[in-house]
Amino acid sequence: MLYRPLLALPLAALCAAAAFAQITPPEGGKPASIPFVQLDGIQDFQSDGDRAVYLQDRGRKWYHATILGPCLGLSFATRIGVKTSGSTSLDRYGSLLVDGQECRIDELETSGPPPKKAKNPEKG
Repeated sequence: MLYRPLLALPLAALCAAAAFAQITPPEGGKPASIPFVQLDGIQDFQSDGDRAVYLQDRGRKWYHATILGPCLGLSFATRIGVKTSGSTSLDRYGSLLVDGQECRIDELETSGPPPKKAKNPEKG
């Protein structure tokens, strides 16, 4: 008679683990801040049109920043600057500086790396 409760315990643990996995949010999409951004905190970036940008920190973590309105020049910028809100961290209250233009950040979230760009078949 003891073998049935012993089998039920691992089954209950497995069901609990499966339920927890379903309610655990996926990686990315969480509000974030990039610490020590003034000390070479941004290692790489890639624009996501003229309203968003992917930023990579010194630890090689990626973030996605959405801009309030279009940021002209972001799509083809080769360098950007950052302006914080009075701290050493870049967050949703900071700005990106692109060709002398200040582009206010609306959201800054954790992210995976930017999607790979498709190769242009005409250029070979």
